[in-house]
Amino acid sequence: MTDRPTSRESTGDAMTTPATTRTTPPPDAPAPGATGGVTDAPAPSRATSPAARRARRDGRARLLVSLASLVGGIGVWWVLCLLGFQLPTPAAVLSRGVELALSGALWTDTWASLRRVLAGFLLGVVAAVPVGFLMGWYAPVRAVLDPWIQFFRMIPPLAIIPLAIVLLGIDEGPRIFVIFLASFLANVVSTYQGVVSVDRTLINAARVLGAKDGTIFLRVVVPASTPFILVGMRIGLGAAWATVVAAELIAAQDGLGRSMQKAQLYYQIDTIFVGLVMIGLLGLAMDRLLLLAEKKLTGWRERR
Repeated sequence: MTDRPTSRESTGDAMTTPATTRTTPPPDAPAPGATGGVTDAPAPSRATSPAARRARRDGRARLLVSLASLVGGIGVWWVLCLLGFQLPTPAAVLSRGVELALSGALWTDTWASLRRVLAGFLLGVVAAVPVGFLMGWYAPVRAVLDPWIQFFRMIPPLAIIPLAIVLLGIDEGPRIFVIFLASFLANVVSTYQGVVSVDRTLINAARVLGAKDGTIFLRVVVPASTPFILVGMRIGLGAAWATVVAAELIAAQDGLGRSMQKAQLYYQIDTIFVGLVMIGLLGLAMDRLLLLAEKKLTGWRERR
């Protein structure tokens, strides 16, 4: 007969076995305080990540530098006035601006100029983007249109004002037309350059994956060209504001350019400065809106 263990030995084995099971987890068991092998500690959100905090610090630093630059520029302006330069002081310009705003003349002229800029600028963008895409995507279209685009780019839009007045009259038509031309030429070149600058590797990879030309154009070319289009819009916006002032000098009844011309006749330098400040502020605000649109539409790009 085989020897059987005594009752104490049996009891000891029964007591030690569960203890060993409790203290030695299986190799693939999750660690204490974890579920499914993932710790309970929440991952840092995007808003509290180090990169987000660093971006906020950089943004505040840039804002402070911009404010310091603004204050410094006004300070230099004031110093030039104290040194005897024939310039109105910032206080005099502010006072004149408040006076014109209370009389309503400033808002009337500002709205007239802004309306012309928006009309000509937006018409130029709407016309330029399809033309730029066609020039960049189809070589025959590029061969036909590129000489004409480059030809008219060499002619200042202001030089076309007399011809536009002869052909379109002295109403709003010639002023909006020259603004349209300035915006169109800047935007069509940028859009065309964006299409031809698309990485050929991306296009070839899409073809290998079976994408058709229409899909490649919409999913590869258009997104890759968007930054160029927005840069062209910013350049076209500056050209539109530069053109509207000169266009309003000819046969215009209102507008910031017209008010500045009248102020020149009476040597009202403070009124001229009010017009310059309004144009600068409006142009800066519109440019910031385009930068915001660029950030939203091209979030996939790396930025410094």
